[in-house]
Amino acid sequence: MRKYLIGLLILICLVAAGWWWKRPQALPVTLVEVGSGPVESLIANSRAGTLKACRRSHLSFKGGGQVSELLIREGQRVAAGDVLMRLRQDDQQARVLEAEASLASARSLQAQRCQQALLDQRDYERLAKLESRKLVAADRIDQAQTRANLSRMVCSASAQQIAQAEASLQLQRILLDQTTLYAPFAGIVAEINGELGEFVTPSPPGIPTPPAVDLIDDSCLYVEAPIDEVDAARVQVGMPVRISLDALRGRHFAGTVTRVAPFVRDLEKQARTVDIEARFDQPPADVALLTGYSADVEVLLEQHPQVLRIPTESLLDGNRVLRYDAAAGVLREVPVTPGLGNWHWTEVSSGLQPGDRIIGSLDQDGLKDGVRVQPATPAAEPPQ
Repeated sequence: MRKYLIGLLILICLVAAGWWWKRPQALPVTLVEVGSGPVESLIANSRAGTLKACRRSHLSFKGGGQVSELLIREGQRVAAGDVLMRLRQDDQQARVLEAEASLASARSLQAQRCQQALLDQRDYERLAKLESRKLVAADRIDQAQTRANLSRMVCSASAQQIAQAEASLQLQRILLDQTTLYAPFAGIVAEINGELGEFVTPSPPGIPTPPAVDLIDDSCLYVEAPIDEVDAARVQVGMPVRISLDALRGRHFAGTVTRVAPFVRDLEKQARTVDIEARFDQPPADVALLTGYSADVEVLLEQHPQVLRIPTESLLDGNRVLRYDAAAGVLREVPVTPGLGNWHWTEVSSGLQPGDRIIGSLDQDGLKDGVRVQPATPAAEPPQ
């Protein structure tokens, strides 16, 4: 009997040892602790946006000519009114001198004719006094009056000739000024198309040509970004935004929506978008922002400053999460009531308590209700 009991005990031990070695191993997992923080409702651009300048001018000459002066270089900063480039001007300067001489001649001729008109008027008045005393024939009075009237008309016509000469001079000066390219605003020279001695020609109708100077006002920058047409109706001018640039990873800049396009772009049949524009509230002073940078815009629709929240990627279908049951060492599916959310965080109205530990990411295989797990690291929150 004693041997029988010993054998039975050994068998039980062997069965228990086999079960122990063959039992399912606890799955190592990383848990996050449910806590409080801000949750925002956001809309983001569907494709990369672009950093642009509020003012950018492609400057060209109205007429063609040979470049005689190039006073700038690419990358140079210029002030409003600075001379950038000049064309050869000797022929146009000669036309200005010719127009000035014509104006001077017209003024001299006017002075002569008006002086003659004054003399003729005095002669007529003198004869008119003699006529009252019957000392001069009537026909002489008529001739003097006619001569005075004609002289006065010639004097008036001279004034019109002077106005014509002044207009001609103004035209020639304008044409001379058009051979000089000025900076319409302060900015930085992005590109120059033309060298000393080269001939530049204006763009023919319908055939665009490169500008002589590409000038950018980099003191005012904004981001233009496409928003999906489904979300565009919720975006309004004045809404706050968060701007991020590919060239400055990890940094975000506050801004404001300044324009929502009044039409839909259908560049892609299945992805119609509406362009929005956003300006920086305070452009960064420690870095130089270059126009053309790729940029992303997140439009803040609503914000709850301090609520219970969980990582959005921790949600299962049907608004459930996997909570860690420390007493049993297993995961339990728990239904939750979500509130405001975005792709980072989701507000939880009910179903969880502060301090609960849950699976923060569902990328790991084997995660389900009832599975045994072993927390691999202390509870941690994912980055903002």
